Amino acid sequence: MNTYLNFTFKAKAYTFCVCLLLLNIACNTKDKKTLTTSISNTKKLENIYKKQLVTAYQYLDSIHITNTKAINLEHYKKSRKAFKLSEPILAFIEKENYKSLNSPNLLRIHEEDPTDIKINTPIGYQVIEENLFTKTIDTLVFTRAVNVTKNRLKLIEKNTNTSNLKNYHILWLIRDAIVRVATTGLSNFDSPELGASLQESSYNYSTLNDIISIYSANFSNKELLNQWQNEIKKTQQTLNTNFDSLDRFTFIKNHTHKQLQLLNNTQKDWNVTFPFSFAINNNATSLFSNETFNLDYFSDYKSDTTHLKTKISIGKALFNDTRLSINNNMACATCHIKDKAFTDGKVTFNKNLKRNSPTLTYAGLQKSFFYDNRSGSLEGQIVGVVTNHDEFNSDLEHIKKVVKNDEKYATAFDTLYKRGATDMNIRHAMASYVRTLNAFNSKFDNNINNKENTLTALEKKGFNLFMGKAACATCHFPPLFNGTVPPNFSESELEIIGVPQTKENKKLDDDLGRYYLFNVEERKGAFKTPTIRNIELTAPYMHNGVYNTLEEVVNFYNQGGGAGLGFNVPHQTLPFDNLDLSTEEQSAIIAFMRTLTDS
Repeated sequence: MNTYLNFTFKAKAYTFCVCLLLLNIACNTKDKKTLTTSISNTKKLENIYKKQLVTAYQYLDSIHITNTKAINLEHYKKSRKAFKLSEPILAFIEKENYKSLNSPNLLRIHEEDPTDIKINTPIGYQVIEENLFTKTIDTLVFTRAVNVTKNRLKLIEKNTNTSNLKNYHILWLIRDAIVRVATTGLSNFDSPELGASLQESSYNYSTLNDIISIYSANFSNKELLNQWQNEIKKTQQTLNTNFDSLDRFTFIKNHTHKQLQLLNNTQKDWNVTFPFSFAINNNATSLFSNETFNLDYFSDYKSDTTHLKTKISIGKALFNDTRLSINNNMACATCHIKDKAFTDGKVTFNKNLKRNSPTLTYAGLQKSFFYDNRSGSLEGQIVGVVTNHDEFNSDLEHIKKVVKNDEKYATAFDTLYKRGATDMNIRHAMASYVRTLNAFNSKFDNNINNKENTLTALEKKGFNLFMGKAACATCHFPPLFNGTVPPNFSESELEIIGVPQTKENKKLDDDLGRYYLFNVEERKGAFKTPTIRNIELTAPYMHNGVYNTLEEVVNFYNQGGGAGLGFNVPHQTLPFDNLDLSTEEQSAIIAFMRTLTDS
């Protein structure tokens, strides 16, 4: 009997061990299958990406100065097509390389400090393209641009490994491509001579379609997969039109925003958790909403956001408090008047300051501050105002003293911040208030978000001109309509446009802008591109208040800026040529700009 029981026990134990082994094998097999599928997807992605890069540099390798222009142009177009097919992936995983390869034909100036200034000759496709269309090609510049661009692409292709891409990376990648097309791809931003941006945007969508197909097994909702494929097909059909005739307003409203919603649905369907947010919130379904942007991305204060509403309230009180200035006669609100969209409404603020006060609406959604980009954050900008002899004429110690001596302020900061009323915490509270001045409730916003249907034909035409023929959006990028470049929103651009001293346009203004910081010759007259949101309320216009009306401003640009007016502006970044806008077209652009007034 004991022998039988012993045998039975051993048999059961053996059976249990076998079952456990089989279960372990099954689990490992499942894990390996999952891993294999994941690797397979990223490898497929890598294969199409590398193929596009190889095609791009092989056609560049066929471009020679001895060829006819027609032959070189044909090779360039084929290379450019492959580059644009690679763009959704390249721009995401190689941000700096992509920026070099697709940057405008302008000197790249890096100013870290007066002893570390680098001025680099541009490379990339735009340099090649512009040289192909010049009457006399600069052989050295052209050959260098072709060779460096080709070799950079080779190096990227050789060193690419996409195996670490997770599903959330793929969704970010898709979103960036969608936003890039809507904000720069519809405007000939990077196709200065060929004007092929609509066709090139369609190439982007071809790659997005490939990516969706590669990851098709991720979709538990196959109807969602079909919706993506149908939407991409319709988008490409819409892009297959003449540059001037595309209705960009309807494109963004009916396609871009729909795709952002599909992306949200996909995130839920794939059960993806994002580890953090970039500039655009992970759940954004519109480019023109107060829920579009992640304000923390633009903050210089990397802390928790607990009690943020109360911090904003204290920041607003400080914004209006004249005690922060040394003579108790000036607050932030003195120069930034709410009814004037937080500008001062003056030509220049006072006789000692050469520039007026820019709007603070949407100011928090940029990466550089002051007209010359000398500060990298709102918190940093506050220091500049506090210490300026012609503004607060104070210092950070004085501000701390004011706050600590006010019982209400002191109690609030001790409650809201771990270290109480430090100068950084005080500046954070004030900056947090400024970062709330992004209403996104203008007539234009409400119409493009389907909240109302009140946009006139003239206003819609104005937006389409702004994005298209007039080329305004190549510097004033939607949705912020300032110089902060989408889709990364990590850089706020400077431009040299040749602003005149008086509205008679007889003499160039003597304010050299960014030049004063580092004395770089190529920066003379460089100023940050401000937002045109609320522009109806912010006259007079330009940093020196030279123009009183929007009609004068549009006329200035229509003539090609300072160089177009005959001024000597050797480093002007604005195209010199006349835009040839009719009076009606100019009126339409102005009508559109007036729809950007917040309610």
